[in-house]
Amino acid sequence: MKPILTTLNTSVLLIFLLFVNSVTAQTYGGAGGELSDNGQWHSFSINVSGLSVSQIDTTFGLSQVKLNIQHSNASQLIVKLEAPDGSVILLFQDLCWGCTNFINTAFRDDATEGIIVQSAPFTGSYRPIENLGYLNNKQSGNGLWKLWIKDTDPWSSSGSLLGWELQFDNNPGRPIAFKSTNLPIVMINTNGHEIIDDPKIMADFIIIDNGLGASNHPDDSPSFVGKIGIELRGSSSQTFPKKSYGLETWDDTGNSIDTSLLGMPAESDWILNANYADKTLMHNAISYQLWMNMGHYATRYRWVEVMLNGRYKGLYLFSEKIKRDKNRLNISKLEPSSTSGDKLTGGYIFKVDKSTGSGGDGWTSSFPPPAATGGQTIFFQYEYPKQDDIVQEQKSYISTYVNEWEAALDGPNSADTLIGWRKYAKEYTFTDYLLVNEVSKNVDGYRLSTFLHKDRDSKDGRISMGPVWDYDIAYGNADYCDGNLYSGWAYQFPCSDDYWLVPFWWEKLMSQSLFTDRLQCQWSMFRSSFLSNQEMNSMIDSLATMLAPAAHRNFHTWPTLGHYTWPDPYPWPTTWEEELNSFKSWLNHRLNWLDQNIPGTCLTVGEQEINSASHLFINPNPASGYFKIEGLNMRVNAEVTVIDMTGRVVVYEPACTGFVYTTTLNSGLYLIRIQQAEEMTVLKLMIE
Repeated sequence: MKPILTTLNTSVLLIFLLFVNSVTAQTYGGAGGELSDNGQWHSFSINVSGLSVSQIDTTFGLSQVKLNIQHSNASQLIVKLEAPDGSVILLFQDLCWGCTNFINTAFRDDATEGIIVQSAPFTGSYRPIENLGYLNNKQSGNGLWKLWIKDTDPWSSSGSLLGWELQFDNNPGRPIAFKSTNLPIVMINTNGHEIIDDPKIMADFIIIDNGLGASNHPDDSPSFVGKIGIELRGSSSQTFPKKSYGLETWDDTGNSIDTSLLGMPAESDWILNANYADKTLMHNAISYQLWMNMGHYATRYRWVEVMLNGRYKGLYLFSEKIKRDKNRLNISKLEPSSTSGDKLTGGYIFKVDKSTGSGGDGWTSSFPPPAATGGQTIFFQYEYPKQDDIVQEQKSYISTYVNEWEAALDGPNSADTLIGWRKYAKEYTFTDYLLVNEVSKNVDGYRLSTFLHKDRDSKDGRISMGPVWDYDIAYGNADYCDGNLYSGWAYQFPCSDDYWLVPFWWEKLMSQSLFTDRLQCQWSMFRSSFLSNQEMNSMIDSLATMLAPAAHRNFHTWPTLGHYTWPDPYPWPTTWEEELNSFKSWLNHRLNWLDQNIPGTCLTVGEQEINSASHLFINPNPASGYFKIEGLNMRVNAEVTVIDMTGRVVVYEPACTGFVYTTTLNSGLYLIRIQQAEEMTVLKLMIE
């Protein structure tokens, strides 16, 4: 009989436990009201009392919020929920344009689909943007709960909250579990303040980084603690639910201070890039790396996972902001007093871009885009000095210089290496910039986020392209203007009715045989190293191994896989791994297409020279201990770049009075790129 008694007692205990843990769901309803179309917040309240378990947590707490809203454009609405202790979560914002009405729309953390990728009718259960579980924080659930609704587009359309309700039970929402990562952790606390586009607000800033190969946990001792100013960043990307941010390291009084973060050189301005439209999460970093491999400055970066106000926000790319600095874009400093002589001639950073986002004042080019059908123009914006700092003499100088360059490029002597456009601009920066944008088939390339810079004349102050920036919707990731096709030229942007068009420079350059010959040489050199199909696939695979755990957490938080998010073309892979396979397939097709279509002829003379006959040569070659470059014109400054066969730049030095290099390079084959005035030569070097 003893076993039977044990069985009976166990059964009774189980029934008792089920009874105790099956607290009846308690639902509380609230009234609605008009949503005035005035851009202001509207508050609606429910006074909760008599909860069976007053302290809400992950065993009993808030499980569901249900809404009924009548509105003709859901994309205009921001809806938040505030708990009695003042904690606030974001239910949704930036939904589909023109979607209407919410009919018995339930928000639950355990819903299969996220609200951010859904279309009307919004009927059923959806995961909110921020988990309800963040409110089940052991506070008292009894008290005043508030629903906050804002129409962000005043005077266009109005609506009404018809009613809403809260449900509490023993299947409550839970916070996103984030316990450890192989990546650094960035933690930001705005202390209850909202991050806006401008101005920056002060926030507490913590980085947890235990070093390469170590795990990082949110409760570890930080490697950095300080203050930042933070603001929203981007133009069209500000409409995405996952936001990008601009940061500035501050002292306690709000003054900017240069700070070294995550092993990068000290500066004050930084970027947290959300990469929301790029489901590979890699496009920007890979493009920066290609530009760096070509021997140019590109923004340094680290992948991080971000927590904002205690909530997990996903995988971000933490990077330098494009800025004049000895450790970033190393050009001369311009003071307001630099109004004459050599000091006036540099350095400048300017760009072609939208006027929104970080855009500002500038000047209009005298040369409209060739595809313009509606009076479109090219507008250059001041990046450095900033529009508030640049003085009139500097404005006049840089606009005049750029106009002279464009006139030379468009003129009858354009291709002349002495009096043509090369007198004003560094050719190899244009070949390399074109290659990065064509490898990526960047639908925004050349016409948006296009940076240029100019140093002082005493430092070879010709115009240079770059640094490269903004490749989220490159690499086939655009469903408009042929952006999804691996064939065709990005510089021949096919949408002439777009407001932002490509400057005439690229069509003109690609019509000149000397330019295309040098382009072909650059292409051949890079394809034999870091731009080979094998190397590109290997880079993607290596990044995938490092990022996989964080990427999966990211897409649990932002469930966009398998759904359309602007502007990704169909079909939409349902897993991150499928996204990467699709990326690699597109990229391999693109590289092969470029092999067949890049124009020009790359001349080879002997075993040393790759791209043109030249009076330059390396002695000794093979070398051991040292080598020198002979035949340099001592009256013209030169730049020497040594690149190993993985594409990594291992030496970058000026050669003002000749070039002798005492080498500690490992044995093997290297490429030596020598830029002197308008002439660029690439030689091979063997180190024994």
